[in-house]
Amino acid sequence: MGKSRASRGILLTSNLPQLQNLIKRDPEGYREEFLTQYNHYLSLLRLHQVSSAGATTSSSATDKSNELFGDLITFISQVAQCYPEDTKELPKQLRELLLGGEGGTTVKGDLRRTVVKNLVMLRNKEIIDSIELLQILLPLLPQVPQALRGVIRHTILTDIKTSNVKTKNHRLNRVVQSLLFGMVESGMGAEVVGDKGKGKAKEKGGEAMWAVMMVKELWKKSVWNDAKTVSIVALAAFHPNTKVQSAALHFFLGSENEDEDDSDEEDGGGVRAARKLARNMEHRLEVGKSGKKREKMLTQMKKDANKKGKKKAAGIGHTPNFPALELLHDPQTFGEKLYDNLHKHDKQYSLDHKILIMQLLSRVMGVHKLCVLGFYSYIIKYLTYHQLQVTLILVSLAQSVHDLTPPDVLTPVIRKLAQEFVHPGVGAEVIAAGLNAIREVCRRQPWCMEEDLLSDLIDYRKSKDKGVVTASRGLLQLFREVNPGLLKRRERGKAASMGLIGNQVLAYGHSRDAAEGIEGLELLDEHFANLRKEANGGISDDSDAEMEIDEDDDAGWENWDVESASSGSSGWEDVASDGDEDIVLSDSDDEDDKKKSAKSKGKKKAEKDDEDEDMDDAKSVVSMAPSAATEVSQTTKKLSLLAQQKILTPADFALLNELRLKAAKDLAESGGGSAAKRKLAALEASKRHVADDEADRFLTEAEILGPRKKAKATWEERMESIQKGREGRDKFGSMKGKKKKDAPSSSTNREKARNKPIMMAVHSNKVMQKKKASLRDKQIKLRASIEKQKKLKH
Repeated sequence: MGKSRASRGILLTSNLPQLQNLIKRDPEGYREEFLTQYNHYLSLLRLHQVSSAGATTSSSATDKSNELFGDLITFISQVAQCYPEDTKELPKQLRELLLGGEGGTTVKGDLRRTVVKNLVMLRNKEIIDSIELLQILLPLLPQVPQALRGVIRHTILTDIKTSNVKTKNHRLNRVVQSLLFGMVESGMGAEVVGDKGKGKAKEKGGEAMWAVMMVKELWKKSVWNDAKTVSIVALAAFHPNTKVQSAALHFFLGSENEDEDDSDEEDGGGVRAARKLARNMEHRLEVGKSGKKREKMLTQMKKDANKKGKKKAAGIGHTPNFPALELLHDPQTFGEKLYDNLHKHDKQYSLDHKILIMQLLSRVMGVHKLCVLGFYSYIIKYLTYHQLQVTLILVSLAQSVHDLTPPDVLTPVIRKLAQEFVHPGVGAEVIAAGLNAIREVCRRQPWCMEEDLLSDLIDYRKSKDKGVVTASRGLLQLFREVNPGLLKRRERGKAASMGLIGNQVLAYGHSRDAAEGIEGLELLDEHFANLRKEANGGISDDSDAEMEIDEDDDAGWENWDVESASSGSSGWEDVASDGDEDIVLSDSDDEDDKKKSAKSKGKKKAEKDDEDEDMDDAKSVVSMAPSAATEVSQTTKKLSLLAQQKILTPADFALLNELRLKAAKDLAESGGGSAAKRKLAALEASKRHVADDEADRFLTEAEILGPRKKAKATWEERMESIQKGREGRDKFGSMKGKKKKDAPSSSTNREKARNKPIMMAVHSNKVMQKKKASLRDKQIKLRASIEKQKKLKH
């Protein structure tokens, strides 16, 4: 079909959008025009490669050529799905333009942004897959400017998240994780410069920094949560670039207060950026129009900036990334490498960075119960009260201790704490912090304390400072519970003295015998029996017990997803046998059993005689103590029945806790005594902390500092309090009369007279009249007052 002369004008290069529209409607009819533009695109591509290789052209000509080249790239990408054979080399060409190919040339500026957008469009049209796109975009992150970097970062995160929505895309995840691992590993051989001093050399680690940031974002969005993800950040924790290392440490520590120059400032969410925006808004209100809406916006911006400042001043977050710590591969080696890195580069790292490493090392030691004994000899030099951020160091020390830490290693540390922090030459806050730190260390390993030192420390409970008294009493109460033998007789208390008899403290390395059953399991059995009885109309029927228990098992495991740490397999796996033969289960009719049955007849006869003797002994025991034997048999029957019929689900354990708490309340109300009340208090305390796993609970600075006086409010806090008090009232109005009275009114003259200055009151008309009154007037007033008092009495 021929084209009219009027329609040929729209096929020029300046009308590429119209040509693109026509090609999408009729690809075969406009194939010739497409090939003309495609050849033009190839010629500009070769021209760009030649000019980048060394040819010199004017800047205006280069800008015009780049603009035309970008339009052609967009046009070819838009219609690529119409001519797949002709444009099969397009993704490769765009990749070379961004990353450099055989010619070693890359595009810059707006042309690079155009190429990136067209690559994303090709991915959306499924001309290329996610793996090919991410292999191009990930290496670009440290090379592009900030504006384009945000687009690339958002594209990568969205693509990975979308690919893992329904099911885990293991192939894509493995490829991307390998790329990120390579980005981190590429700079591991560099020399460690450190972050101490202003004249430090410029560090190289942009690729590794962006790899860690991408991993953190995907972990935060719950897209990646497997051991391979943690291994990438674990490798970055030993990167020579201190910024990369700091970002990896913050990932494990769960802190959101990272270096603003690296991540927060780029996203516009840092403290400096927030305060700068607030100042700009305040300036616009001063020089331009102002209104209530803009004033509210300014107030909210200031509040946000103050909150971020407080969060940054608080230091490391108190919610560590506990799942990541659990998924560490070979935590002992990881902890030893952390300590070696800390010890080797002690003079190169700043104090803040060393404290970050101490925090992570201590938490890994506490979670996995590691023994890195050199850490205690290293940290002992920082245990002085004038040391900067000493509370964080004390927190690290306490968190690293556990019940398997050798007491001999901790005894010098306890002595150092006592010598530096607990003596009359320091302030009360220092003494309280030292006592609290000693208490937390001894809570985890009581055998590190010496008897004479403990006696001196608990004498501080007679101090005049509240914080010191609380800390010393806490240490005394701790040893009354864990090891009262170290206390003097008069300091043990009644409960500890009674418990010391026949209940000795276990030595280091020893543990109590394993529990033989689950406490309160009979309550759960009775609850199930009552449910079955109600379902059967009040008649107890155990025939359907097994069926109902199976149904309860299915419901009890709802919303209880446990992902494999390896994340490499899902569901059940078939295990092949050593040979090709199938496993055959033999019955009692097999030949082997027939041969063995003849041999076992003689043994059974002998065993029968022994059983008869045991039964006679048992009957005599039952006759001597029938009630006790009956109780034991009933308990054993309940435990065995429930254990045989049901596997307890998380829902069953939650129900068991509720039943135990209810039984303890009933026992305490019915006069169970102090023991029942203590048991009830313990169960309620465990219920309050059920959401926070004990293993996930780490020490904080507040627990080391102890109770303190309220600190003086900062200027921002005072202004915030003032603004809060001004809400809901006029600009200069008083709320005194409106708050304290039922009916809103102003203050009376009598109330105003109470606050009148004394020099004005003595010269008031009322006072002056009293002074000038005659004797007769005074007598009249006195008699009237006496009469009034008499009437009030009657």
